[in-house]
Amino acid sequence: MKWEVPSVPSSPHPVRDSVIIYGVLALVIVVVSGLTGGGWTRAVVVAAAFFFGATAWSWWRSSRRPEQERDR
Repeated sequence: MKWEVPSVPSSPHPVRDSVIIYGVLALVIVVVSGLTGGGWTRAVVVAAAFFFGATAWSWWRSSRRPEQERDR
Protein backbone atom coordinates (compact mmCIF):
# COMPACT_ATOMS: atom_id res chain seq x y z
CA MET A 1 0.00 0.00 0.00
CA LYS A 2 1.44 3.36 -0.99
CA TRP A 3 0.43 6.58 0.70
CA GLU A 4 0.83 9.84 -1.12
CA VAL A 5 1.52 12.93 0.90
CA PRO A 6 -0.66 15.84 -0.20
CA SER A 7 1.17 18.86 -1.50
CA VAL A 8 0.61 21.60 1.05
CA PRO A 9 2.15 24.99 0.35
CA SER A 10 4.53 26.39 2.94
CA SER A 11 3.28 29.11 5.20
CA PRO A 12 4.47 32.61 4.25
CA HIS A 13 4.96 33.35 7.98
CA PRO A 14 6.28 30.19 9.65
CA VAL A 15 7.71 31.95 12.71
CA ARG A 16 4.50 33.88 13.36
CA ASP A 17 2.48 30.68 13.07
CA SER A 18 4.81 28.94 15.52
CA VAL A 19 4.55 31.81 18.01
CA ILE A 20 0.75 31.58 17.94
CA ILE A 21 0.75 27.79 18.43
CA TYR A 22 3.33 27.92 21.23
CA GLY A 23 1.43 30.75 22.92
CA VAL A 24 -1.73 28.65 22.95
CA LEU A 25 0.18 25.65 24.29
CA ALA A 26 1.73 27.80 27.03
CA LEU A 27 -1.76 28.96 27.99
CA VAL A 28 -2.87 25.32 28.12
CA ILE A 29 0.00 24.59 30.53
CA VAL A 30 -1.19 27.36 32.87
CA VAL A 31 -4.87 26.38 32.64
CA VAL A 32 -4.23 22.66 33.24
CA SER A 33 -2.01 23.50 36.18
CA GLY A 34 -4.68 25.74 37.65
CA LEU A 35 -7.42 23.16 37.16
CA THR A 36 -5.39 20.38 38.77
CA GLY A 37 -4.40 22.42 41.81
CA GLY A 38 -0.84 23.21 40.80
CA GLY A 39 0.89 26.42 41.74
CA TRP A 40 0.16 29.36 39.45
CA THR A 41 3.63 30.81 39.83
CA ARG A 42 5.36 27.60 38.86
CA ALA A 43 2.93 27.10 35.95
CA VAL A 44 3.60 30.58 34.58
CA VAL A 45 7.37 30.09 34.88
CA VAL A 46 7.23 26.69 33.14
CA ALA A 47 4.90 28.03 30.44
CA ALA A 48 7.16 31.04 29.83
CA ALA A 49 10.24 28.82 29.61
CA PHE A 50 8.42 26.52 27.19
CA PHE A 51 7.21 29.44 25.07
CA PHE A 52 10.57 31.18 24.79
CA GLY A 53 12.51 27.96 24.26
CA ALA A 54 10.15 26.64 21.59
CA THR A 55 9.94 30.02 19.85
CA ALA A 56 13.73 30.36 19.81
CA TRP A 57 14.04 26.85 18.38
CA SER A 58 11.49 27.60 15.64
CA TRP A 59 13.17 30.89 14.77
CA TRP A 60 16.58 29.20 14.58
CA ARG A 61 15.28 26.36 12.39
CA SER A 62 13.44 28.81 10.17
CA SER A 63 16.53 30.98 9.74
CA ARG A 64 18.60 27.94 8.69
CA ARG A 65 16.05 26.67 6.15
CA PRO A 66 17.27 28.82 3.19
CA GLU A 67 20.83 27.59 3.77
CA GLN A 68 19.69 23.97 3.75
CA GLU A 69 17.62 24.40 0.60
CA ARG A 70 20.53 26.14 -1.15
CA ASP A 71 22.92 23.30 -0.25
CA ARG A 72 20.67 20.64 -1.83
